[in-house]
Amino acid sequence: MTQAVDELSDSESYKGLFHRHKDGDPLLSASALCEIINLIRSIVFPGYFDHSTVNSRTIKYHIGMNVEKLFGLLVEQIVAGLCFCGDEDHMERTDSGQDTATQLAAGFIGRLPNMRRILATDVEAAYNGDPAAESYGEVISCYPAIRAISNYRIAHELRVLGVPLIPRIITEMAHSETGIDIHPGAQIGSHFTIDHGTGVVIGATTIIGNNVKLYQGVTLGARSFPLDEEGRPIKGIVRHPIIEDDVIIYSNATILGHIVIGKGATIGGNIWVTENVPAGGRIAQRPHPGPLHIGEGAGKDKEKIKRR
Repeated sequence: MTQAVDELSDSESYKGLFHRHKDGDPLLSASALCEIINLIRSIVFPGYFDHSTVNSRTIKYHIGMNVEKLFGLLVEQIVAGLCFCGDEDHMERTDSGQDTATQLAAGFIGRLPNMRRILATDVEAAYNGDPAAESYGEVISCYPAIRAISNYRIAHELRVLGVPLIPRIITEMAHSETGIDIHPGAQIGSHFTIDHGTGVVIGATTIIGNNVKLYQGVTLGARSFPLDEEGRPIKGIVRHPIIEDDVIIYSNATILGHIVIGKGATIGGNIWVTENVPAGGRIAQRPHPGPLHIGEGAGKDKEKIKRR
């Protein structure tokens, strides 16, 4: 045991794996972040994720109490995130991050009304897109897509505000819970839904328009990316697809690279796509071995464009 402790304590063994905390710095808390998510869900969807009885007479009181509690937790966790990611000079300029965290938390809460409006369109899209859905309440309470999309929209707003690290943790919480992996950097429009959901991957620089529907196992990913002189991936490069409005992508389709899937296109299941698809295009596998084909949509030339 003594030898193991000595080896584990050797600085060479933990090089690149050790995060040195300053005395007094707060730590990020998984339980606090879970509570933040639950509070936001209870604010956005009152009556579904709150233990208290909420009605039209008490809703303002309950939302007010939840917002106040949310604000305090957000400030604490954002300070911890700033301390984790910031340098000493930055911390000194921002009074240990407290002032910055207060401004960021207030800015985020100011975005909650719009977040509710867009999440309402996601619930509507899930309900209208699934014949098995019997009510909005069932969609809100049960559908993994709504949980994952809610976490994504929370994380995306925090990321846009400049909050470090926490957005990625929040989307990975949903990933663990639902099997849906949406990077907080992705840009996703309204009326977005994912049917079933398990295995969906949406990369950091993906752009998705309005009224887009994905099925399980869809990957919106990157192709190979350039490396620097030391063989490390170059950061900050746009490398994921643009999915325009009114697109449907069926199960286990893989769409890679910075390509455009045009408005109203349909991508069939088990398809590998690495080139642009025109507006209204249809891509599907043939029922027998052979190349894929693209139909250009109703009202257009029916000639098939073959791809090998």
